[in-house]
Amino acid sequence: MRMSEVCARCLYDRERAKTDDPAYLAEVRRIIASRDEEDAAPTLVYRFNGAYRRRFGSLPDFREIKRRYNDLVLEREDVLRERIEASAAPLETALAYARVGNYIDFGALRSVDEEKFLSLFADAALTERDRPAMDSLLRRCATAERFLLIADNCGEIVLDKLFLEQLQKRFPQLRPAVMVRGGEVLNDATAEDAVYAGLAAVAEVIGSGAAVPGTDCRLLSGEARSAMDRADVILAKGQGNYESLCGGGRGIFYAFLCKCDLFTRRFGVPRFTGMLLEET
Repeated sequence: MRMSEVCARCLYDRERAKTDDPAYLAEVRRIIASRDEEDAAPTLVYRFNGAYRRRFGSLPDFREIKRRYNDLVLEREDVLRERIEASAAPLETALAYARVGNYIDFGALRSVDEEKFLSLFADAALTERDRPAMDSLLRRCATAERFLLIADNCGEIVLDKLFLEQLQKRFPQLRPAVMVRGGEVLNDATAEDAVYAGLAAVAEVIGSGAAVPGTDCRLLSGEARSAMDRADVILAKGQGNYESLCGGGRGIFYAFLCKCDLFTRRFGVPRFTGMLLEET
């Protein structure tokens, strides 16, 4: 997904909110000005973070926040699982819940409200707009062997686990894997977080190879690239994964909430609307 000037200005404003250091902000402007057509917002954030570490030594630590939101959802895991299994369409309900988890995003949102997050479950459901992509996902999973979920945030990954549980019940021949970030970045999930959330109990966990808050295929490790190449079905979660993978020609499914003006305008929907898309 090609990055717009509006998105570039938003990225710059976020870095300026961290510090008014003129040398660092000059480097941020240089990174933005020298971007190419393949550089989506997550890749620029990765470069900003490299420049920030070189100048200041370390980035803000989100590990406590990540543990907090994993615990928040883990405390409700059994109740949510019961609701999923009691629903008329457990797999679809599980996917709708996993999409709600995409709200927990300290990159796209200025602040994350726990009450707002929990309230989203009340009306969580797939819609008629989601139906074509969901039907296609079911058809492809019926004949697939390898399923790859590209994860996004902590807290959300607990809900991804519940989705994968239902996916394996529906399609027991599937061999699921989950790709997480290859290093600490914002509140995005790493392998350590996936193990803590219990995700490693239902799927193979693979690190992407780089601390990018998205999936830049140019920066993937050999293992991560192989996982993408071998997957029969790929579901990518979150705006960052959509931004960095859309247009790559892989036929990926995407599930996310529209959390910023770029996405609400692109899809013509209100803020926090859930999307399920298939790129063909």
